[in-house]
Amino acid sequence: MNQPASAYFLEERHDPNETHTLSVLVQNEPGVLARVIGLFSGRGYNIESLTVSETESQKHLSRITIVTTGTPMVIQQIKHQLDRMIPVYRVVDMTLTGNAIERELAMVKVRGTGDHRVEALRLADAFRARVIDATTESFVFEITGNTSKINQFIDLMRPLGLVEVSRTGVAAITRGPEGM
Repeated sequence: MNQPASAYFLEERHDPNETHTLSVLVQNEPGVLARVIGLFSGRGYNIESLTVSETESQKHLSRITIVTTGTPMVIQQIKHQLDRMIPVYRVVDMTLTGNAIERELAMVKVRGTGDHRVEALRLADAFRARVIDATTESFVFEITGNTSKINQFIDLMRPLGLVEVSRTGVAAITRGPEGM
């Protein structure tokens, strides 16, 4: 039997990775986004999606919505570190609130003629995607929904002539009368 390299017998932990959507209310001033992103990159955390917009111009506040993946311990660390940053007013884990609405917008360009063109239009209709540009050789579809719906639509468009995709990233808000 091999002895461990350490004097301490540490139990190996294999916590599963989880995906969380964090909503961060910050002061709308130069450099804030760079500091928030620096927190992630400096510690090796990954950002799956990022959206930023001023939400209250009178108070000069912006909302940063970040989708990130990690073990429960890493997610907790990220939230605590964001909370300690000076320009951050509030951090809400939308995944844990249980009553969040998440949406994303994508523009999907598909090239095709004949049966592929007809099938692309049929699928777009089934997914409630709108045609926002059309030529005799291609379409650009606009689709909104949760990330898995958009991923599924993109996967179905690949064999039909997918050319490119542009996505906004996730926007999230809680249900009910209370604000963040």
